[in-house]
Amino acid sequence: MPKKALIFGVTGQDGSYLAEVLLERGYEVHGMVRRSATGNTRNIDHLIADPEVFNRKFFLCRGDLADPTSLYRLVASIEPQEIYNEADQDHVGWSYDMVGFSMDITAAAVGRILEIIKQLDPKIRFFQPCTSNMYGLTDTEKQDENTPFNPQSPYACAKVMAYHLTRYYRQAFGMRASTAILYNHESPRRTEEYVTRKITKAAARIALKKQDRLVLGDLSARIDWGYAREYMAAANDMLQLDGGDDFVIGTGEAHSIEEFVAEAFAAVGLEPGRYVVSDKNLFRPTKTSALVADIGKAGRTFGFEPRVTFRRLVGLMVAADLEREKTSA
Repeated sequence: MPKKALIFGVTGQDGSYLAEVLLERGYEVHGMVRRSATGNTRNIDHLIADPEVFNRKFFLCRGDLADPTSLYRLVASIEPQEIYNEADQDHVGWSYDMVGFSMDITAAAVGRILEIIKQLDPKIRFFQPCTSNMYGLTDTEKQDENTPFNPQSPYACAKVMAYHLTRYYRQAFGMRASTAILYNHESPRRTEEYVTRKITKAAARIALKKQDRLVLGDLSARIDWGYAREYMAAANDMLQLDGGDDFVIGTGEAHSIEEFVAEAFAAVGLEPGRYVVSDKNLFRPTKTSALVADIGKAGRTFGFEPRVTFRRLVGLMVAADLEREKTSA
């Protein structure tokens, strides 16, 4: 019998890539969809449209992280061997304006899931994604699993709580619960609220003469950017280890937003200086250090090695946005 996995947040960038990875690896995959996401399944529409996959290997189920009864029902009825929590309020900017919601869905919900696993079947393996934003302001050139946290946003604070809840249940009850401190990971499936998609979509639209300029915030910010699909493959790899653990997942190199802009516009043969402006009104209330991953532990433990380069990642995103814009009105 194939392994069964339950993914919370299956319609998002990470959840949809994870579903593909697991299906390729022979899993039966169940994805939870909440009410507000029922009309936003574009990242998994290709799976839904495949009669050989949908309702045979890939199943959708209803629930919400805010509703403990639905979480309990799904875990009890599906009986998965692995659970991946890819659902949260994951936008830093939004967290400043929705502190309570961010803390509940990004942090407290993790406690709900872990407690349900403990009550129903403590042998279930659990994956909790965390964020490099937890390091916030740091004086280390690179960060590893032992670097102290110093979060600088409500979102990052919530992820610190999620991290410690996962470690607590692992240490207190022997559960196979793992965390991954994920550095920024992008793809053509990133939503347009994020600066990377804002850049690649604008480059495509300007190249096609659909847009005149692009307004951004701080262009100097340096970020460790990787490919989301690779990071989801790593999530599955770490759940195959004998016990739970914590890992840093990134590329080990940083590039500025200005560099991202340059690569995106170069991909369409344009000079960004003619089209891109920086507006201080778009700067964040607090600023983090330049965060760069030390991925030594993940490499030694399960062979993690990022393969998609920064330039290739930007190119993938620009190409996808060009295709979208050419076929849209």
